[in-house]
Amino acid sequence: MTSKSRKDPQPPASRCPDNSAFRQQKLSAWQPKLTPASVLSGFILIGVFCLTMGVCLILSAKSVKEVQGDVFMYYGLQNFYQNHRRYVMSRSNAQLLGRNTDIRNSKCAPFSTYRNGTPMAPCGAIANSMFNDTISLFYYTNLSTAIQVPLLKTGNSWWTDKYVKFRNPTSHNLTSAFAGTARPPYWQKPAYLLDEENERNNGYINDDFIVWMRVSAFHTFRNLHRRLSRTKQFVDGLPAGNYTFRIFYNFPVSRFKGKKYLILSTVVWCGGSSLFLGIAYTVSGAVVMLAGFIITAIHLKLKKRKTYFQR
Repeated sequence: MTSKSRKDPQPPASRCPDNSAFRQQKLSAWQPKLTPASVLSGFILIGVFCLTMGVCLILSAKSVKEVQGDVFMYYGLQNFYQNHRRYVMSRSNAQLLGRNTDIRNSKCAPFSTYRNGTPMAPCGAIANSMFNDTISLFYYTNLSTAIQVPLLKTGNSWWTDKYVKFRNPTSHNLTSAFAGTARPPYWQKPAYLLDEENERNNGYINDDFIVWMRVSAFHTFRNLHRRLSRTKQFVDGLPAGNYTFRIFYNFPVSRFKGKKYLILSTVVWCGGSSLFLGIAYTVSGAVVMLAGFIITAIHLKLKKRKTYFQR
């Protein structure tokens, strides 16, 4: 009889990591040694930094001028809650990117389609409630003559919003691109006629629309509406004199017991005239420094007691 050769069994593969400093966790490490002096000095330095930043921010915000230089026009709303979850979710990002999507399956309801099935463009509660007052500013050169102040309608939105998050449907013209859709119920114009003076500022890439679609976290907020065009007699800003606003009231606020207002302001290195950031830094710095002083007092007291017992 011939015996059959048998192969020796292979040893199981090892699951041990490689014998390297990285795999074996033998790399050199540095661990800071916290001492009372280092911790307390850190508290004091952070507190001084926050207090200094807070004071600088508050002084800068209070130095914002009213009418000279680069002037920005804001509209403000009070008691308007844009942070409600259903309100924030009521939009179709695919539609705002110009895609051909079925908004009936989106979160735009009840502002998605009309009863006859016509889709709304744009859809959703945010778009439907867009601020649409028409505001003009006039400067009186004398008691009887007034000229309209040139204001820019474009360049007021974030670059990422204008060129990344919002796109118009692709077509040979914007009117045909929005064919088969209807404006939201509260709008007075369709999306492709939001700016009749500038064809490139229509549809989903309209600056007023983009600014409104970036919802606020608080119930009282302001949005950038216009910028002063520094031309002719307005090269240096708004000259001293008499001005008047001409407003077509289209956005009602009485139904939600709110208020609306206009702001003309310049900006500084830290932004507009808001004191929130400066106050936040000041309060944080004061709290950190107070905590540092309390910890220092406790440390000195315990150190003194320890020395007494050692004697």
